[in-house]
Amino acid sequence: MSTSLNRDELTAINRDRERDLASTSSSDEGSLREQAIRQIKRRRSFHIELAVSGIAMALLVLIWATSEYHSAGGWPTQGFSQSSGIHDVWNFWIIYPIIGWVLIMGGRAWSVYGRNEISESEVDDEIQRQAGLR
Repeated sequence: MSTSLNRDELTAINRDRERDLASTSSSDEGSLREQAIRQIKRRRSFHIELAVSGIAMALLVLIWATSEYHSAGGWPTQGFSQSSGIHDVWNFWIIYPIIGWVLIMGGRAWSVYGRNEISESEVDDEIQRQAGLR
C-alpha cells in the first residue's frame, strides 16, 4: 500500500481545506479567542507555580542553613564538604534540590512560553514532504 499522493490528489485536498477554512472563518475568530484565553490561563498558572515553589525553595534553604549552623557549630569558616559533623564545615546537599527545581521550572517555562502552535504552512509542508513533492 502506497502512502504517497499524486499532485491531483494533493490539489483536491488543498482545495477542500481552503473551502473548509473559508466556511469556518467566523469560528476561527472564536477559536483564536479560546486559544488566547487558554494561553493566558497557562501563564498565570505558571507564575503562581513559580512563586509558590520559589517560596518553598527559600524555606528549604532556610531550614538547611539553620540545621547546618547548629550541627557545624557556626558559620562555615572551613568551607563546604559532603560530610556533616565536621566543626565549621557545612554539607552542601542543598544544591541538588535547587538544581532539580531550576530544571523543572525551566521545562515548565518552555512548555508555557516556548512552544508554538502548529501553523497551516507547517501542515502544508509536511503533506508535500510525505507526498514526495519536496
